[in-house]
This record gives sequence, C-alpha cells and structure tokens, in this order.
Amino acid sequence: MNIGMLLPFIVLIGAMFLMTRSAKKKQQAAAQMREHLTPGTGVRTIGGMYATVKEIGDDTLTLEVAPGVHAIYAKNSIGAVLEDSEYNRIVHGITDEPVGDAPVVPDDASSLTAGETDEPAKTDLSKDRDEAPKLDLGKKDEPKGDEPQDGKTDGEAGAK
Repeated sequence: MNIGMLLPFIVLIGAMFLMTRSAKKKQQAAAQMREHLTPGTGVRTIGGMYATVKEIGDDTLTLEVAPGVHAIYAKNSIGAVLEDSEYNRIVHGITDEPVGDAPVVPDDASSLTAGETDEPAKTDLSKDRDEAPKLDLGKKDEPKGDEPQDGKTDGEAGAK
C-alpha cells in the first residue's frame, strides 16, 4: 500500500480525536461548574437571562428571576456562574469603584460639540420654526365648506 493514500485518513482521524477531546473537556468543565452551584449564587442562563439560585435539585434549579419571582430551570441551562461583583455590576448597576472615580456622563448633548463657543446651545426651536419659510409641497388649499366642490352629495352618481 501507498503511505500517501493513507496519510489523509490518518490526519482526519487525528483531527476528530482532538475535536472530541476538547469537546469532552468543555463538557466536564461545565458539569463541574454546575456541581459547585450554591444557593445565592448569581448565574447567567444559556438564553442570556441573569438570575439568583434559590434551590438546587437533582436535575433542576429554582432561580429567582426577579424579586419574588421564581422559575424552575434544568441544570444544563446554566451558561455561567458569576462572581458577586460581576453579577451586581450587570444586574443592579453596583460597582466596587468609589463614586468619585466614575466618569461623568452629561444629561444632554452639549458635550457632543467640539466646544467652538462658550455660549449655551439654543434649545428652543419653536422660534426658528415660526421664522422659517413655508415649504410648498404641492397641496392646494381645499375648500373648507361642507359641500364638495363638484356639487355632488354623498351617494349620488352624477352632478346636480
């Protein structure tokens, strides 16, 4: 037999072995993560929902998805176990940083300008709207009376 013909098959078998080995490692890591769950731990489900573990069963977990709202999930639906600081930052917006070090976010769009002038931005647009010329959109002023312009009344086929 020619070794050149067997080489692609050997490479394919080796690649399959490596892929299954890495998949098994991921499965073992996920199973180990689920085994170390404790009540009160913050988790993220594989669907992306954040919750707190309340009770742990054999194959299921009771998660608190909102204050006082409990739902039962399969253990294998847990995508990640979160550290307390990460869970609080994501769910509650609580950070461990002191407030003085946090960046200041303005309430308006004044910081979007490059600071050309020191004058405050003009926010009252109603004055500009009144002074602007009216645009002609091709509409003609329609008569304001109850009678149609062609003299017809509702339900008539022809003119009067």
